[in-house]
Amino acid sequence: MKKNLLWLCLIFGCLSICTLAEAEIYKSVDANGHITYSNSPSKGASRLNLDPDAPGKTEKSGSKASRVKTATPANFPKVDRQTQNQRDDLRKQILLDELESEKKALEDAKKAYAEGESKPEVYQAANGKTFRNVAKFDEKMQGLQEDVSTHEKNVQLLQKELDSLK
Repeated sequence: MKKNLLWLCLIFGCLSICTLAEAEIYKSVDANGHITYSNSPSKGASRLNLDPDAPGKTEKSGSKASRVKTATPANFPKVDRQTQNQRDDLRKQILLDELESEKKALEDAKKAYAEGESKPEVYQAANGKTFRNVAKFDEKMQGLQEDVSTHEKNVQLLQKELDSLK
């Protein structure tokens, strides 16, 4: 008897978990124009019809499909070709300078990593014995590896940006 009751409670519990959660939403606007949303009806509130199965926006706002071309306004400032070419050349030079400094920083980070790898963290106990501090060494190496990874990523991104200018 207890077994049947236990099974019945278990089945009932599973079924109650699987039910859909659905609530009615009401919107009311007071005399000052403040909007209030609630799940219970109140005087002057209107019920909102929300379809939970309605598909949301699947496109990213920056995707090509969602961009709409609009005409350029007549009073929009125009730049002549020579000025734009100068700006593009300046941008390219700035990116090249950044790339060179980032490559140097990457080289320095790799040297620091190699140097850190060759110098393990140690400490001396009260009795004079020397022990390795593995946790501190791992933490130090993780930080150095993150520096190398960051600079590698920056070099890749700058190179990608420069390639897009060609």
